[in-house]
Amino acid sequence: MEEPATRIDWIGNSCRLLKATAAELKRTRPFAGLSIGTGIHLEPKTAALLMTLRAGGARLICTGNLNSTQPATVEFLRAHGVTVFATQTTDPVAHAKSLEAVVAEKPDLLLDNGGDLFAIAADKPYANLLGGTEETTSGRTRLLPMREKLAMPILVINDSPIKQFAENRHAVGQSLFESYMRFTNRSTNGKRVTVFGYGACGKGTATAFRNAFSTVSVVDIDPVTRLEAHLDGFVTPLREQAIRSADVIATVTGFPNIVTAADLTLIKDGAILMNGGHFPHEIDVAAFRSHPDIVDIDRYEADDIETFHLKDGRSFHVLGGGHMANLAGPRPLGNSVESMDLGFTLQARCLERVAKRGVGAESCLVPVPADIDAMVASAYLDLAR
Repeated sequence: MEEPATRIDWIGNSCRLLKATAAELKRTRPFAGLSIGTGIHLEPKTAALLMTLRAGGARLICTGNLNSTQPATVEFLRAHGVTVFATQTTDPVAHAKSLEAVVAEKPDLLLDNGGDLFAIAADKPYANLLGGTEETTSGRTRLLPMREKLAMPILVINDSPIKQFAENRHAVGQSLFESYMRFTNRSTNGKRVTVFGYGACGKGTATAFRNAFSTVSVVDIDPVTRLEAHLDGFVTPLREQAIRSADVIATVTGFPNIVTAADLTLIKDGAILMNGGHFPHEIDVAAFRSHPDIVDIDRYEADDIETFHLKDGRSFHVLGGGHMANLAGPRPLGNSVESMDLGFTLQARCLERVAKRGVGAESCLVPVPADIDAMVASAYLDLAR
């Protein structure tokens, strides 16, 4: 009897650009004799990327990120001969051991997501590391102080204009809005939504909720960015007012301690808090849990929702424990297939460039080369015709 198709099969067949790239790399074999260590969310779209790299001859050593590893993806990768050090965990200590295990294999290239692997490699350098890629702005910010120690080509995918508009603006906004609906089954019509951060991800998030008939406020520390949000038609109140009025608070800044225990007096009764940033530190959920003003916590385990009850009778809700909401909770789907198809093709092409020694140490933490952006954009448009 024929085996039923899986979600991984559906995603793999939907990533048309990665499929075409894999067919090319299978012929050219740019990663033959090389190993690639990865620390990126292990979910079906990542499997499509990893199979593309393997088609190019790479030996893969992989782990995931906190709270986003999907067991079915780990099983799939292991069944296809990939070494995986990862479990579905929210424990930073357990996750750190997985990261250390990847770097201990001394891979020739690193594909990082948040700077975890390169930070370890900076402290424990080894001779055969050629360089690699960093997916996020958070990772670039973290690694910049280590630039002299790293001294190798590291291409930052998030600095590609394709990544900024296709994934960050369009897909993150869409997937955070979808995640709010998936977690809560609550309406957005008439809700007051406060978005912290008006970078590409914040723009997409604010727009997605406005398109769903919410009244959206934007908070950003940069007055020029606040002006842009104002001219885009969003309300830009002072921070305290923005928190007090919000039925929904979404953080998408990439920085820690955006909403903290000091804000407990401001949070509206019944408000819903969610994070879209890479690290689970934008909303200080741990401080909420231990704060003396919190008298009880309801945990809806199956839905990954916590309800915090305050002494004065107010309550508020946190989705996914403050982890990236679009990859947490029930049936986490992440960003759209098409956006990740583009972003992961950028990853494959950038790793190919580093593997071929097409960039040197002067390219440490720099954007994707413009010719790679153009190549990927043209290939996507050709498939869309």
